[in-house]
Amino acid sequence: MSILTYVASGVMASALAFPASENGHEVRLVGTHLDREIIEEGKKSGYHITLKRQLPEKGISFYQIEDLEEALEGADAVICGVSSFGVDWFLENVFPKIKEGTPVLSVTKGMVDDEDGNMKTYPQYWQRNMPERDLHISAIGGPCISYELADHVDSYVAFCGNNIEELKWFKEIFKRPYYHIDLSTDELGVEFAVALKNAYGFAVSLAIGVAKGKDGKGEEDFNSQGALFAQSINEMTKLLEIAGGGAKNIIYGVSDLFVSILGGRTRKIGTLMGRGFSYDESVAKLDGLTLESIVIATRTARAIKNLAKNGKADLKDFPLLLHVDEIINQGKKVDIPFESFTAEDF
Repeated sequence: MSILTYVASGVMASALAFPASENGHEVRLVGTHLDREIIEEGKKSGYHITLKRQLPEKGISFYQIEDLEEALEGADAVICGVSSFGVDWFLENVFPKIKEGTPVLSVTKGMVDDEDGNMKTYPQYWQRNMPERDLHISAIGGPCISYELADHVDSYVAFCGNNIEELKWFKEIFKRPYYHIDLSTDELGVEFAVALKNAYGFAVSLAIGVAKGKDGKGEEDFNSQGALFAQSINEMTKLLEIAGGGAKNIIYGVSDLFVSILGGRTRKIGTLMGRGFSYDESVAKLDGLTLESIVIATRTARAIKNLAKNGKADLKDFPLLLHVDEIINQGKKVDIPFESFTAEDF
């Protein structure tokens, strides 16, 4: 049996408590300052108020953030469950308290860019900012909706990182008849591919909103979604190549893109803005949901513009991404450039 300390008790990290506890491992679920109600109710009843599921009865204990050091004592591994907005918080407040050499498994999907357009995954970002620490960071990518994982729906993901033995160890901890796990040492490729699904899930969802109209009464169509899906794959493939990830990893990004379009926060914000609501109006309607799609779309578009300045990318290859950036950050109306997607290939 291993002791696993989960830091941040959002829906995805908490859903991962199911396979681990069912395999006999001890789960210590630590809430951030944003998770106080989750932890309080967990202590009382074992019910997760945002996942809306009863967590397993055995093998799970709950801690507020003030008790982090107690929860880390004797831990064999740490599960990082923060969103993109918590990456720096985790860097500053959690990593310094983790025992040197302890394996860390991150569920956080995303990337950061620099002024030259270089794009790095969160594990790379953490390691770059703590060069003095012996960090052992792996990550999870792929199409997996939290509540379906909690309900034991068959799910397929990739665990990626630099240490294959640690990846195998994590797989033994989490694999279940319903939780199927690839292993990959191309951490950049897997993580970058699944990060892109946030930006392009938003893009495809614009077509849903356009079809529904401002009043929301229009019928959803599929030809336009298919066109945007195809262009998304085209642009994601080029971005993955620019970033230096292996081509095979596109399967994790595309499958995750498929899931994002069918439901969740990314579909909601894209649909609202496709219907004609401004960014501020759309965010207000979603009442505080964490919108990682906005973050990733903005960072990716900014990176491509910077790379283009250095002659390392051609803006003509990314008409959909750049239009998404215009909608989000320049307040432009949705006018999807379908004709710019066409090609003559003789």
